[in-house]
Amino acid sequence: MDFQLSDDQRALRAGVRELLAGRFGRGRMRAALDGGTGIDRALWRELGEAGFFALRLPEREGGVGLGLAESVLLFEEAGRSLLPGPLIATHLAAGAVKGAAEGGTVVAVLDAGQPVGHLGDADGLLVLGPGEARAVTGGALRDVVREAVPVRSLDPFTSLWRVTGPVGPGELLAGGARLRDEGALLAAAEQLGSAARTTEMAVQHAGEREQFGSPIGSFQAVKHLCAGMLVRAELARSAVYAAAVTTDRAEIAGAKLLADDAAVRNARDCLQVHGGMGFTWEADVHLHLKRAWLRSGQWLTAAAAEEALAADLC
Repeated sequence: MDFQLSDDQRALRAGVRELLAGRFGRGRMRAALDGGTGIDRALWRELGEAGFFALRLPEREGGVGLGLAESVLLFEEAGRSLLPGPLIATHLAAGAVKGAAEGGTVVAVLDAGQPVGHLGDADGLLVLGPGEARAVTGGALRDVVREAVPVRSLDPFTSLWRVTGPVGPGELLAGGARLRDEGALLAAAEQLGSAARTTEMAVQHAGEREQFGSPIGSFQAVKHLCAGMLVRAELARSAVYAAAVTTDRAEIAGAKLLADDAAVRNARDCLQVHGGMGFTWEADVHLHLKRAWLRSGQWLTAAAAEEALAADLC
């Protein structure tokens, strides 16, 4: 079986990378960071027009008609660029929540016991329950937002809210039982993109920064750090891509574990390669680390993934 990306898949990935580089390159990313702005609605609509959210909807419903494997490639690129916002929830809600597919609606996600990201900007709420998912909009959503309490967020791009009151019944979504698994896989894809990007950042810095008249990348300790980063990223890539093909719950759990580990440890090692510069606000390394920490607790935590893997062995 051939697991290499097809020409169409490579073109899709290149197109999304070009789009994000043009609309959320480093300059605009830093401007958004310093401005402390919420979700860029214009960018959200542009993503919708590009088919980011409707990628898996059938063409007869206005979608692109592609599959989960192609969605993984999109979210990998989103992770590379630190694109903020509840991308996964909006993607999963496309076709079920009005406007989500076109990028006209922002959909956040509520998982029991977890804070909700971007609730203040949300037009809809995807509520995950045992074996089901519901979509809450309109007055029921406004009631949730009114009772929610803002909490401090580790990631400066992600506002967090603690939902304290009851949540209205909402609309039961078809296939809701699989949405958590799909969300976990797409989160793993974002972690993979971040892990690959921090590897590139570390290698680039190691080739440019000089000490004792030589690039620090020539030192064995730095070589070992960069090699370890590459191994973790590629191991996670294999697991994420395979899980996108099989859609097996245990393989998705394994992919999330590996991608979370790669994203967090690669960001930490990238910071180590950068030295004192890596700790500064002007460097982007800390942004990847903070996002990786936050994302590792979303959709499928390490403990839940380990339980899923253990159950599959029984």
